[in-house]
Amino acid sequence: MVNTIILEAKHINKSFHNHLTVRVLNDIAFTVNKGEFVSVIGKSGCGKSTLLYILSTMDTDYEGDVLIEQETMRGKKEKQLARVRNEKIGFVFQFHYLLNEFTVLENVMLPGLKLGVLKEDEVKIKAMDLLKEFDIHPLSDKYANQLSGGEKQRVAIARALINSPSIIMCDEPTGNLDKKNGLIVFDIFKRLAEENQQTLLVVTHDEEFAKNSHRIIEIEDGRIIKQ
Repeated sequence: MVNTIILEAKHINKSFHNHLTVRVLNDIAFTVNKGEFVSVIGKSGCGKSTLLYILSTMDTDYEGDVLIEQETMRGKKEKQLARVRNEKIGFVFQFHYLLNEFTVLENVMLPGLKLGVLKEDEVKIKAMDLLKEFDIHPLSDKYANQLSGGEKQRVAIARALINSPSIIMCDEPTGNLDKKNGLIVFDIFKRLAEENQQTLLVVTHDEEFAKNSHRIIEIEDGRIIKQ
């Protein structure tokens, strides 16, 4: 089977310029294939969240290149990058960022309506299918502030999948959850990768979580020391 590269980091360097110039990422280079479930680990301050912001196109001030499905992100205007984020990247964060004034179903539908590829009723059907897949469809009419932490994170994962992204990028997705809900989220990710060939790149402090993913990229002082 040919490995399809979904994400490529090419010799990424990143510095912060305050009173002094501080190099936070140093020659970061790796690829992630379709259907891979990759964890990025390292101590606080090692640069892993900074890397995620660059890979997700939200930070464009760096040296090197990011390719998503073999397409360079360098030199793209913000409007083009916003389109890439909406079409090709699903986001799951430590804090779910659900909108309390919308129902669960409406929260999941939002990125799909924004993208505008499917009609509203098609987006609704797809959203309900995702809620069923994660066993939270009975909550579809509830508002976000009526849910538990674990339920909110499952809704956030469904929302990340609504546009069938090439890759899901996650920043500490289990960081706010107890062990039981953390395991539920891990099992969802594992299933998405192995059954749906969904690509996942997850920044995590959770060593148990990382150990059970397909591959670990370890960062120390802005450099990859293991991948």
